Amino acid sequence: MASLPKTSLVTYEEWLRMPEVQDAVEEVVDGEVRLMPPNKTNHSDIVENLRDAFGPQLDKRAFRIRISSFGLVIRMRPLTIRVPHLAIFEVATTVQQDGYIHSAPQLIAEVLSPANTRREREEKLADYASLGVPEVWVVSPEARTVEVLLLAESQFRRSAILAEGMLRPTLFPHVEIPVSQIWPD
Repeated sequence: MASLPKTSLVTYEEWLRMPEVQDAVEEVVDGEVRLMPPNKTNHSDIVENLRDAFGPQLDKRAFRIRISSFGLVIRMRPLTIRVPHLAIFEVATTVQQDGYIHSAPQLIAEVLSPANTRREREEKLADYASLGVPEVWVVSPEARTVEVLLLAESQFRRSAILAEGMLRPTLFPHVEIPVSQIWPD
């Protein structure tokens, strides 16, 4: 009888030596490597629309907008690396090591997929809270809403759910993004 291969948890040092996986998204949660398929077009369009909406409103010398192609180190032991759909980092406070970011962004946006489970969402939000991310937007393409979560006492609390109107990030009060602008045409 054949047996399944033994799975082992990876360390930060082992993970650094692993080859990059082409056309897939890789996260590590508590040492377990999780491969996910690349985003579908609709999903990617939303992320790009958010980036395009933020871009002209932020000083590129002071802030970096990263989308779905970078590793955010949550913790090194047990190793947890997340790949947010969109994150905005203040250049002056960003910590990079080994080619990866090891500091909290000022804002993260996550776009839900039908395959996402409640448990996955809760794990990801707990990781972002542990890193000290002050604001997370959870974008639901199906409901066409954006849930705004703010960090308070080490937990995210819902500030609003918007189906229309303006998104105004707490740390960027001059930025205004119409909810209608993030949906694909």
